[in-house]
Amino acid sequence: MALNSALAKLPSLSETVERHPESENCPHLGTVARFSLIATLMAAPFAFGSVQTWAWASLAVMASVLLLLWAIGAARQQKLTIHWSPLYVPAALFLLLGTIQFIGKLTLDPFGTREALIKLTTDLILFFLAAQLWAGAPARAWKRLGLAVVIYAFALSLFAIVQFFTSHGLLYWKVHSQGYAFGPYVNHNDYAGLMEMLVPIGVCYAMFRCLRDSNQVLLIFGVCGAIASVLLSGSRGGMISVAVEMIILGLIIWRWKEGPASGSVRQWSVAALVGATGTAALILAVTPASGWQRLASIAGLVEKPDVTLENRLAVSRDALVEVRDYPWLGTGLGSFTSVFPQYQTFPTDLGWTHAHNDYVEVLTETGITGGLIILSALLLFAWLAFRGLSDRIKTTRGWIQLGAALGCCGLLVHSFADFNLRIPANAAWFAVCVALSTVPVMVPRTGEAPTLHLNRSRMQRSGRGHENSDRRRIKNATEVVESEK
Repeated sequence: MALNSALAKLPSLSETVERHPESENCPHLGTVARFSLIATLMAAPFAFGSVQTWAWASLAVMASVLLLLWAIGAARQQKLTIHWSPLYVPAALFLLLGTIQFIGKLTLDPFGTREALIKLTTDLILFFLAAQLWAGAPARAWKRLGLAVVIYAFALSLFAIVQFFTSHGLLYWKVHSQGYAFGPYVNHNDYAGLMEMLVPIGVCYAMFRCLRDSNQVLLIFGVCGAIASVLLSGSRGGMISVAVEMIILGLIIWRWKEGPASGSVRQWSVAALVGATGTAALILAVTPASGWQRLASIAGLVEKPDVTLENRLAVSRDALVEVRDYPWLGTGLGSFTSVFPQYQTFPTDLGWTHAHNDYVEVLTETGITGGLIILSALLLFAWLAFRGLSDRIKTTRGWIQLGAALGCCGLLVHSFADFNLRIPANAAWFAVCVALSTVPVMVPRTGEAPTLHLNRSRMQRSGRGHENSDRRRIKNATEVVESEK
């Protein structure tokens, strides 16, 4: 009787096919949107970090297209589910603040504010989409994401290393750069900022996969190549940020990972550290003199070839004077370039388009109001990203979420000495990493009856028709009875 009652609860074949007509001819639009989002993120850095107008405008268009694709998918399913995040509140408030500055003519640079609002809206769309697409994503989607990040980080680092040794300072072996270029970026600090987000995801995914299958050791090799490229880039902020990420990860492993697998985790952690050190030593062994000068500049042993810490502190000190004149709403989003020269007190030949400190720059542009919004967002992020950590790191998606959270932490540390969040490609990756690390993963409740998903194309390929359908329904019904027992 229990079996018959369970069978009665299951939907009929015709009802199932009617609910999911799109599965007959095309893949689920949610899957297409996920692949398209990752492809967009991977392409953005290759356009010099999407700093040029055509590049960040294309990124904005792609974000809008992906949002439309997600909406069409929800309409075809006749079901709209929006997964809520507390971070939506400060994000909406910050966007509202910038809009008020622009519409109310409270900004000192209307054109800069308009551009900043477009970029901010793009990042918020990507943040929202990533949260919606991965909240209900199956485990295999998270695994594909982790593998894609490892492959992408290794491929990008390999390209950057080869270019470093063969291009004589040229981007793509053709484009001249006035700064210290590395990889597809005009500035090596921007390349390091991207790797700060990719490396932790790759490390966490590779470690977890190696626990399940020791043959996956090549994943760790790929991550080691990415870490070596950060060292070779000579970005001091990047090296410090990656070091901070690895220290936090090490503390989490030693503190929260318990049970029979804890020894394996620690062994693979040591193996990853040794592998990264060996790869870095091999790369640095053939590093030219310019690379060694960059490394030596960390300790101040040689003359620093670019912006020094003293320069950054001087810019921050002068920029904070703007807060005294515009305390509550600031000078307007995107207005730093046009406003700062009026407050600069030290002589220099350099043009300061950014403060080289994202926190100081956002405080001058949005005032105390914007500063409080950012502070609340940071506190919310820390709470959402690291709560329930001991339970979350038992699954692949939990480790990837941890890696995304560590990547955000690394970039936030780097933001004290640079402006990676003003680089559109890096800002887009940061927005998605925040979403991945804080999204609540939807897990079916224990004892809940499984949903039957069938379609006619699968039945035609099997050649068994209704007989195959009945067998599947009986099998699911049996599982329901067993779970109830």
